Amino acid sequence: MRITPRRGRLVVATALAAVLGLASPAWAVPSDTTVVAAPQSAEVGTQVQLTATVDCPATATGGLGVTFFDGDVLLDTVPVNANGQASHTVTFTTAGSHEITAAYNGTAECDASNDTTIVQVTSAPTPPGPPPGFCLLACGGLINFSVGDINNTVTISKDK
Repeated sequence: MRITPRRGRLVVATALAAVLGLASPAWAVPSDTTVVAAPQSAEVGTQVQLTATVDCPATATGGLGVTFFDGDVLLDTVPVNANGQASHTVTFTTAGSHEITAAYNGTAECDASNDTTIVQVTSAPTPPGPPPGFCLLACGGLINFSVGDINNTVTISKDK
């Protein structure tokens, strides 16, 4: 089966509906999930730490933990630690605005919940080119000089 963008959104929506609607029993208490990204803006290829914090009057540990999404793309599912946090490190390969969702899957004691944040990813800067001139070892490195106007005059005389 080929996954098109429309089917991809359907798969994610179905997964979120399952996470939010079926993971917690009717007697579970409400939870609140907050997700943050550090840094909030980064260059392509830079690691970004995603941290979801689950606030629940009961214990939030156990169950399936927190599932992180980048738009329609599932990144990872991570257990919730004793402090109510789940973390995932991501390295973005494309520039643009990335909508990150952290979906807490709930437990028998805590309802499922989710939160979204935006990470702005910019292109990596283009490294500077070599300086003009002739380079030895490495341009911009140990030795770099320009060749100016070089004249070498040789006089040859003949003895008669």
